[in-house]
Amino acid sequence: MLLKTMVYKKKDLTTVKETNTLEEALDILEDSGYRCVPILDDSGKIFRGNIYKMHIYRHKSTGGDMTLPVTHLLKNATKYIYVNTSFFKVFFTIKELPYITVLDDNNHFYGILTHSSLLNMLSQSWSIDNGSYVLTIASTGKQGDLAAITKIISKYCSIASCITLDIGKDEFIRRTLITLPAKTSKELCTTVVDHLERKSFKVLEIEDLQNSEN
Repeated sequence: MLLKTMVYKKKDLTTVKETNTLEEALDILEDSGYRCVPILDDSGKIFRGNIYKMHIYRHKSTGGDMTLPVTHLLKNATKYIYVNTSFFKVFFTIKELPYITVLDDNNHFYGILTHSSLLNMLSQSWSIDNGSYVLTIASTGKQGDLAAITKIISKYCSIASCITLDIGKDEFIRRTLITLPAKTSKELCTTVVDHLERKSFKVLEIEDLQNSEN
């Protein structure tokens, strides 16, 4: 399953035990260089939450007791997903977190999914490495628009990837980002764009993936 391939597994992670003190947790965080790590029970199977370096520093700076168990400052105890969680739930659950904890079917700690892993997967879906041009195409979003757009493009070449975006609730324009396959010539790209615009599909932007400075 796709999610499993993106997860950093428990054996490769830095974690702390729920019986560790705040002082011990801070040492682990400083040695690892991470700003937060998962807290597990003594068996290493049950996820208790996350401990953040920032919260320990704040506690220490106000004279807080550093011999307290790490659970005194745990956060995100309910922030987790499962290995079979849908992509859309993953995307909206991770939000501002540096990572989201992943549990297996037995509710045991399996690993973590990081923001960077998720972004890498999205970049792959965009076919950046296997594409030539990305066309940002505006449409009204009415039924049949996407079918019409893909039909026009398919007359000239295959489609490496397709992503649709609804920018905001008050906007009435849907943006469709279509990546043309590698080795598509500039001339063919121009032909595709001309045909789309003749059919009232405005091409807002053309991104050259092979010559992009970014």
